[in-house]
Amino acid sequence: MDVPKTVATALDDRSVAGKRCLEAGAGVGNATAGLLANGADRVYAVTNDRDHARTTRRRVDEADDSTAGDRLAVLEADLRAVPLPDDSVDVITAHGLCNVLEPAALSAVAEELSRVAAPGAGLVVDDYDPIPDDAAVGDLFAVENAASELARGRPALTFYPAAFLRRFFAGHGWAFERERTLLKPVPWTESHVAAHADRAVAVAADCPGESGEALAAAARRLAAEIESESVGRMYGLAFRLPG
Repeated sequence: MDVPKTVATALDDRSVAGKRCLEAGAGVGNATAGLLANGADRVYAVTNDRDHARTTRRRVDEADDSTAGDRLAVLEADLRAVPLPDDSVDVITAHGLCNVLEPAALSAVAEELSRVAAPGAGLVVDDYDPIPDDAAVGDLFAVENAASELARGRPALTFYPAAFLRRFFAGHGWAFERERTLLKPVPWTESHVAAHADRAVAVAADCPGESGEALAAAARRLAAEIESESVGRMYGLAFRLPG
């Protein structure tokens, strides 16, 4: 099963084999692939995006590991209400999740992750430091956030410093174990840039008046100018729930 290097590095010092695991925010199933490849007994991949749920399931079903599909449960659910009982998982991954959660949502999700974690459970949080002020891709993210704020009343992206998330999860009862750099610089490829521009344009369509048109035009212009950029850092944090 193809496992991205960032996921492999984030998990290589974690005990996963035979464990009940939760991928919080399945995305395209990168961490799910890593957990299954490392011998997880059961992986619950939780996402509120139906396309992501289908992609994750298809990715595992098409893998060479004939047992992987039997060890996976894809749950379409809000991470603020995970459909699992208390103390039911041993390892939790949040790979590229926190940056798409505004502070209120992040707090609600952290409470749920703490609820479903068994005593002694591990938590792996992989995310991005704030984008440097002089990075062009940061201007595109700012446009995406402006459109989201106008249309939905919340930002699309919030880049939390590693030090902040260390303190934040400690405040939810998790003991910090280690930090490592997963990528530096981060390669924001042409496809990544285009995807963020497309999301900004889609959200801008719901903005009032002419502001939406202006934001959509700015997103398209920035994507054309940037194409791709390597900047910033992706980090991995590991925690343990005292047991």
